Parts: sequence; C-alpha cells; structure tokens
Amino acid sequence: MEFKHIPVLLNETIDGLNIKEDGIYVDGTIGGAGHSKKIIEKLSTKGILIGIDRDEEALKAAKQNLKDYNNYKLIHGNHDNIKNILEDIGIEKVDGILLDLGVSSYQLDERSRGFSYIGDDRLDMRMDKSQKLSAYDVINKYKENELANIIYKYGEERFSKKIAKNICIEREKKPIETTKQLADLIEKTIPYSKDGHPAKRTFQAIRIEVNNEIEPLYNTVLDCINLLKEGGRLCIITFHSLEDRAVKEAYIDAQGKCTCPKDLPYCVCGSKTLGKIINRKPIEATEEELKINPRAKSAKLRIFERREKR
Repeated sequence: MEFKHIPVLLNETIDGLNIKEDGIYVDGTIGGAGHSKKIIEKLSTKGILIGIDRDEEALKAAKQNLKDYNNYKLIHGNHDNIKNILEDIGIEKVDGILLDLGVSSYQLDERSRGFSYIGDDRLDMRMDKSQKLSAYDVINKYKENELANIIYKYGEERFSKKIAKNICIEREKKPIETTKQLADLIEKTIPYSKDGHPAKRTFQAIRIEVNNEIEPLYNTVLDCINLLKEGGRLCIITFHSLEDRAVKEAYIDAQGKCTCPKDLPYCVCGSKTLGKIINRKPIEATEEELKINPRAKSAKLRIFERREKR
C-alpha cells in the first residue's frame, strides 16, 4: 500500500514555526514528509531538515517525497529520544521542532498494521515493527485489572472493567488474534454511543499502551524546548485530550509564572522561564480543511517560543 497521509493544519504549522531560511529544523514525526516538504521548501541550501520516525515505512515514503532535495537527514528513532538523537549527529540547538502526534492515515488504513477496528487483521498496532510488544500481547497477556486500567486511563472508557472482564473470559477459550475478534467482542459488551463505534476508545487505549505514547510526552516537550535556540519555535499537533493535556501542562511549566506586581518594570521574584506560549487556545482545523480531511477534526496545534529572558 502506498504511504498516504494528508498533513493536518499544514499552513498554520508552517506559519507557527516562523522558518528561518538558513535554520535547522526537526520533524520528530516525519511520516510521509507532508509537513517537512513545506518546511524544506522554505529553507536555503544552508538550511537543514532532520526527520525522525519510528516507522520505517514512513521513512521510505519521506525519502521519496523529498527526492528533489539533499539538505535533509532521516533517522529511524523515537521522538522521545530527540535529545540523544541530535547529540549523536552533533547538533546542539535547532531553530524549530514539529511533533505531529498520534497515528497516521497510512497506519490506520494499512490493514496489516492492525490499528483499525474496521477489518479483520492480526492485532499489532506497533508504530515501530522492530519492537516486541504488540496489541496481541497486551490483549492476551495482561492481567484483567491491568487491561481495565489501561482502557480507562488511555481510552477514557467508562465501561473499561466490563470490557476487560469479557476479554479475559474470551481469551480463556482461545487467543484473541484479530482486530475483528476484539471489535466484535466489545460491540457485544457495550452499547453504541454518539462517539461512534463501541471499540473506538479501547483501540485507542491499546495503541497508546503498545507505543508508550503518553508517559514520556511531558518530558519530551521539555527536552524539545531546551533544544531550541533563542527565538526558536516548537509546534505540536495533538489528536486527543490526553496528549493535549500533557503538552499544555509542559508549556505552562516551561513558561513559568511571575508573581511580581504588574506595575514593576522587571521581574524580581526569581521566576524562571524557558519562553512563552504563542497561542493560549489551540489552533483547530477550518471548515474548509475538514471538508478535505475529516480526520483533522480532533487536531489541536499548540506553539511555544524559546525566550530565556522575560
């Protein structure tokens, strides 16, 4: 299957990065390079683009999409390790970083990846195929209370205990091996709601657990901010409330809070800041974009600018 992914909030993200033509930019979730291609188009031959992705299929697609350029470097890795990745290639500071979180359209649509509750494919959900833990392992090997906690925490599913119980009952008869088996089981366990298919939240939770998408995110955001040059920008696109909450919290903590009276000309309270939040409210997709790409509906863009002085 051809790697296709429509970049969400494309123009808003490019504007948010405030690109300098000779700058160094990192796309920590390059995917098929939809955003990165727009970034590199704005760079001079002195500018550099570094693309990171844990999905090797994505890196192949990115290489093809950027075939007309030579001022880029692609790295198979996890954006959570961005500090070490840049250190290994001799880069200390950069002018901008983009993280487009979540699962790509390709990963959802490529049935063999097992991300979607639509279809009948092996439970997998690994963004990085080289890792050992898969959705099959989570569903068939985790204890009932562990499953219930994951489904509640990462899927915000109020029927988590009931779903976990029925998963454990079913797997005693035979292993749950496919997306259809799991989706059908959940569909029989809980009712439909206005949110869509009953399996939607559980599949999200299992995917997050498999790929460890939430736990490191707060620290990853702070690492990214610390890697920025003065005036550099960090743009992060999230797709569900758990991601957005972690990003928002990290931004607020990085900005710091001055407790000085407003009439003082400068700060004397000793509050430290790494920069400022550019947009208090997240930027969301326009109606025009949603007509082209309905999957952008839940996307939220938050921008942070590195400023060591108030």
